[in-house]
Amino acid sequence: MFHENALLFLIFLPFLGAILAAMQPVNARNTEAWLSGVVALTAFVIGVMLYPYVEDGGVIRREIKWMPELGLNFLLRMDGFAWMFTMLVSGIGLLVVIYARYYMSPNDPVPRFYAFLLCFMGAMQGVVIAGNLILISVFWELTSIFSFLLIGYWHHNANAREGARMSLIITGAGGLLLLLGMILIGYIVGSYDLDAVLSSGDEIRSSSLYSLALLFILAGALTKSAQFPFHFWLPNAMAAPTPVSAYLHSATMVKAGVFLLARFWPVLAGTDQWFYIVGFAGMSSLLIGAYFAIFQQDLKGLLAYSTISHLGLIATLLSLGSPLAAVAAIFHMMNHATFKASLFMAAGIIDHEAGSRDMRRLSGLFTALPITGTLAMVAAASMAGVPLLNGFLSKEMFFAETIIEYRDSWFDHATPYIATLASAFAVTYSIRFIHAVFFGPKATDLPKEPHEPPHWMRLPIELLVLACLLVGIIPGLTIGPYLHTAVVAVLGERTPSYSLAVWHGFNLPLIMSSIAFTAGILLYLALRRYLATSPEDPPGLRWLKGQRIFDRILVTVSWRWARWIEANLGTRRLQPQLRIVVVMTLVVGTWPLFESGFLSDITRIQRLDPAFGILWAVGISCAVGAAWLAKYHRFAALVLISGAGLVTCMTFVWFSAPDLAVTQLVVEVVTTVLILLGLRWLPKRLEEIDNGTRIADRLRRNRDFFIAVVSGLGMAIVAFAVMSSTPAPSIGDFFVQNAYSGGGGSNVVNVILVDFRGFDTMGEITVLGIVALTVFALLRRFRPAPDSIEVPEQQRIQNAYDDAQQEREPGETVHDFMRIPSVIMNWMFPAIITLALYLFFRGHDLPGGGFAAGVTMAIGFLLQYLAGGTRWVEDRLRILPVRWIALGLLISAFTGMGAWLFGYPFLTSFYRHLHLDVIGEIPVASALMFDLGVFLLVVGATVLMLIAIAHQSIRSHRARAVKAETEERV
Repeated sequence: MFHENALLFLIFLPFLGAILAAMQPVNARNTEAWLSGVVALTAFVIGVMLYPYVEDGGVIRREIKWMPELGLNFLLRMDGFAWMFTMLVSGIGLLVVIYARYYMSPNDPVPRFYAFLLCFMGAMQGVVIAGNLILISVFWELTSIFSFLLIGYWHHNANAREGARMSLIITGAGGLLLLLGMILIGYIVGSYDLDAVLSSGDEIRSSSLYSLALLFILAGALTKSAQFPFHFWLPNAMAAPTPVSAYLHSATMVKAGVFLLARFWPVLAGTDQWFYIVGFAGMSSLLIGAYFAIFQQDLKGLLAYSTISHLGLIATLLSLGSPLAAVAAIFHMMNHATFKASLFMAAGIIDHEAGSRDMRRLSGLFTALPITGTLAMVAAASMAGVPLLNGFLSKEMFFAETIIEYRDSWFDHATPYIATLASAFAVTYSIRFIHAVFFGPKATDLPKEPHEPPHWMRLPIELLVLACLLVGIIPGLTIGPYLHTAVVAVLGERTPSYSLAVWHGFNLPLIMSSIAFTAGILLYLALRRYLATSPEDPPGLRWLKGQRIFDRILVTVSWRWARWIEANLGTRRLQPQLRIVVVMTLVVGTWPLFESGFLSDITRIQRLDPAFGILWAVGISCAVGAAWLAKYHRFAALVLISGAGLVTCMTFVWFSAPDLAVTQLVVEVVTTVLILLGLRWLPKRLEEIDNGTRIADRLRRNRDFFIAVVSGLGMAIVAFAVMSSTPAPSIGDFFVQNAYSGGGGSNVVNVILVDFRGFDTMGEITVLGIVALTVFALLRRFRPAPDSIEVPEQQRIQNAYDDAQQEREPGETVHDFMRIPSVIMNWMFPAIITLALYLFFRGHDLPGGGFAAGVTMAIGFLLQYLAGGTRWVEDRLRILPVRWIALGLLISAFTGMGAWLFGYPFLTSFYRHLHLDVIGEIPVASALMFDLGVFLLVVGATVLMLIAIAHQSIRSHRARAVKAETEERV
């Protein structure tokens, strides 16, 4: 069982480490580095221990039931190919952590950096070892999110924000298309299990949905790996800290795209669609990336475009459909990770020690950085494909595959020429990386005096360069067994015989390499002077950068279309927007009712009870009165709206829905108080100017009244028909019959919420928490205008004082009289808390539950605010609503995951009845803990919004006071 549970550690350990890192103080740089290093090292050691289980084509599986009926289980799967990437992700991750300890400034928020980095590591591990197609998509999107956070880590930098935004848009959109492709593949195969998919290649390729699924999956893979025409986002991501760039380019993010291509190679490759789409994107990226890299002035920009080129090389190999080409692609994934990570770290050292990455300013640094320069030379030589280095071996295998004809087309015939030309460009930009930085006259205008970095900062580069040398000199002993393990996992029975010998004699691939070396050296000599002062845009092909096209599309969508929508649909007032929503809802809701014949059966509804008709008449009067008085007195309108809500509660009671009635009642109270707080800083109404404006306003109100009446009557008729007609057999019968036997509770509604449909409730409380945090974030930044209140604050206080003066008892002071509601509210607080606990504990068998109890508890806090003010609540109660939200989510999630310990799906509940001597028999269900999470989150979310609105009221009062004082001085 160790090898199965170890997969869980590989996934969850980085995320746990991220939580601990985020909780560290800002200046504890060593603590976060040690913590992150231990996490990465532990993952690496676990990977080493798992190798015997995958060595001979073995597969490790760990499945946790989630939704077995839908085939959606939390399935982790590791074979030799996934093991290879696990070692890259954890091993290079460990080196990046060590490097980042000395690269990051003490002034940076380092806990946030290491937290994001570990989350990024965990997300990439998830992509690699996920065994379910939907789970792959989930982790895929997580890599996009955490790379966005890492790229935009220095958010004060405009380039970092722009690069992060661009990467998220491109890779996020590709991830959504990938999800569609995964769903189609699962539909074709009949399972989302990766093992079932990998064994159904013929079925997938022969399906009529193959082409559509292929397009969606390739959209996700090509956007993630920055392949043409989506290549332009990767150079803009270089605004990230160099440790992030080294990790992103070598073992994570962009490697996820080619990992996915290789993973699905057995089931998607071999068709013309695969060959031409992947081949065209790969060869275009191979050539364009190498060409653009030559003209970059930023060291990281040069390396970014070279990454695009090398990923294009891998994609080209995978497009050919040959098992030997797939072997070369997997081999180059490993080689590229070592020399690219070392080169990025070397570039970071140069920037860190010299203060610049601009090659036009850098020159003659070898005397100041001899060790770093030597390491960079070896890594750059490996990138160029120099013999006796690992890059040479996979490049020779690439050349050997390009000269074989796979399709009788010009595209196939042009492949060896494109490969040779791109290799020549690679030699050129590799020579430039070394010569322009480390040789020539010594630079005199650098921001810093360069010198060698600390040894521990250079150690990761030394280890990576050593790997480049060992693999290049003795590949059979160093990388051979591990490469074979990865290849067998991908190709299975189609694994060909191949050789990793350094020397294969004088052959055509060697001739192609010689031509590329010679041409690359001559090209650099020809361009040397031009490159010393040239701009970064290469001559003639600037439009291929793609960023201009992206910017134009973005401007069209976010500026022109948005401006048009704002001009035609936007308004300063909320009513027109609500009008559109209500009318569209009316049309969309009425149409299917006519089509199904439902409205024709309304005449058969039983006779309306006169008492119920009177009740609804009261509710309708309140609603109409609220609409009428909203023009003159918003507070009175709010009171009438509350009356309509109370009628709704009574309607639920009338039709035997006490749970809904309780929930509606407490929500009505909270909503009324929150809106009451918000009324104090709503903007003024638009003033009527002339008689024409009055007529237009009257017509508008009549139109809105007609829409409201029609919509309200329609909803009332449908609701009454549903609740009073003879019920047809439905899924509700199942819940009624199985609530007690299957969920251990007699309150069917609550059993549905916390048991049968607990996953829906989990999603709903998550959304509620997000909404509360969003409201707080928006209101925290909002500053109401001083004149946004209809009644001046001093006048409002004076009016309250005058009213109190008239109503006080003889001998009673005004202050004593106004203190009475405060005392009453304080007395009510224990009673409300008791009521909340009563509703919570009875919810599984009687009307109540976690949501109603949570809202009731929030009412108690609301009353405390009304009695003592926000400052009293913060100082005396110490509610800390964000922690309540977090604790509620954690309790709900861990309650659901507790079922995994007993081999049951997520959120499977357990119940039994206990007999106590005094109390008697009481039901105990695990769903009670889930309901506790709901309770805590509802309290936290409601109180958080209360605090946000209350603080805005204080700010608006202060703003008015400042304005009044200013006017008085003037």
